[in-house]
Amino acid sequence: MNNVCFSKEDLEEVVVTNDKQRFSFSDGGTRIRANQGHSIAVELQLKPQKPPQVLFHGTVGKFLNSIKEKGLQKMDRHHVHLSADRSTAERVGNRRGEAVILTVKSYEMGWDGFEFFLSENGVWLTDHVPVRYIEFF
Repeated sequence: MNNVCFSKEDLEEVVVTNDKQRFSFSDGGTRIRANQGHSIAVELQLKPQKPPQVLFHGTVGKFLNSIKEKGLQKMDRHHVHLSADRSTAERVGNRRGEAVILTVKSYEMGWDGFEFFLSENGVWLTDHVPVRYIEFF
């Protein structure tokens, strides 16, 4: 096993320059972690937040039938990832092909008891988005 050492300055550079702001330091600055998207069980210590009226989800056409049947599911992630603006959702969707942007009636979901969390890098998170809260076009 190779041991790789990073200086504090190296880690600060990663946190500050990452274009998606995926990483953050602990309050004391002694630990670093991913803000969301973990593949293992992690307690993110996020508090429920009141979502905006709508949020957006970027996907591609090949997933639409499944989404229309089951809604947005977290799959192997800890949460469904949602964006506060269309342009971010479009960038996310374009990573897999031509983006399809879905509008999520997040305020209505919150009113109905669904919890939302806001990660440190501005990604909105929730456990599931049922079909009735999704506008497809």
